[in-house]
Amino acid sequence: MLNARFVTGAPVWVDMCAPDLAAVSGFYRDLFGWDLRQGGADVGGYGQYGISGRTAAGAMAVPADEALPSWTLYFRTPEADATVKAVEQAGGSSLFEAVDVLDLGRMAGLADSAGVPFAVWQQGQLKGLDVLNEPGGLVWTELYTPDVSAALRFYGSVFGWQATETSFPGGTYTMVHPADGTPDDMFGGVVPLDSDPSETEAYWLPYFQVDDCDAAVARARQGGGTVRMEPLSMAGVGRFAKLADPAGARFALLEPSPPGEQGAP
Repeated sequence: MLNARFVTGAPVWVDMCAPDLAAVSGFYRDLFGWDLRQGGADVGGYGQYGISGRTAAGAMAVPADEALPSWTLYFRTPEADATVKAVEQAGGSSLFEAVDVLDLGRMAGLADSAGVPFAVWQQGQLKGLDVLNEPGGLVWTELYTPDVSAALRFYGSVFGWQATETSFPGGTYTMVHPADGTPDDMFGGVVPLDSDPSETEAYWLPYFQVDDCDAAVARARQGGGTVRMEPLSMAGVGRFAKLADPAGARFALLEPSPPGEQGAP
C-alpha cells in the first residue's frame, strides 16, 4: 500500500481532467463522498476533491479537443527539471516543461518510453495528498504496458525503483517500490498489457479504497459510470473492480482484505 512518507519516486498526487467538472463531481461525491473545492484564477481554476477538508485528489476542467478525460499520477522528485532530463535520456518525452505552481511546488508532465503519461512533483508548501489508504483515498497503482522489462528499466533509470515478483494462481505479479524504501513500501504493479482483455492501451491506473466494492460498483452504475471489470476477489488482496466515470476517465476500486490477511494487489 502507499506510504505517506512521500520519498523520492513514490506517488504523491493524483488528478483527473474532464470537459465539465460539474458533470462528474456529483458522480465522485456519491461514490467516495468527495466535495469539490474549486480553485481560483491564480491556479487556473484547478480544484481539489476532499473529504472533511482533507485532499483526496485534484481536478481540472480541460476542453475535449485538448485532452481525453483521464486520471494522472504524480511521483515525487527532489528536482523536477533534472527528472525531465532523466526521462528524455531514458527514452521518454516531455509533455510540458517544468513549471512552478505558486509556492506549492514545481511540476512537469512527462511520458515514459512506451508513451504513457505521468507527472512529477517537486515539493514546496504542498507535500502531497492527505487521504491515502482509507475509504475515498488512493491506495494502489498499476501500470499497463506492452513491455514490462522495458518499463522497469525506464522507471528504474529515472526514479531508481526496485521491483519484486510475487506468485499468484496462474502467473506472477511484478510490484515496485521507491529506491529509498523497502518491499513494505510497494505502491504499484507493472502489468503486461496483453494479460487483461479489458485493457487496450498502455496507461497508469489509480485504485481508490472503498469499504464495500460491490456496493460502490452499484453506486457507480447508478451515477452513470461504466463497469469495465466486475468485482473480483483475490486472497490476501481483497475485492477490486475497474470502472470509468461518466466522462470516460478510468480508475479502479479496492476493498482491501482485513489486516493480517493482506498481501499486495
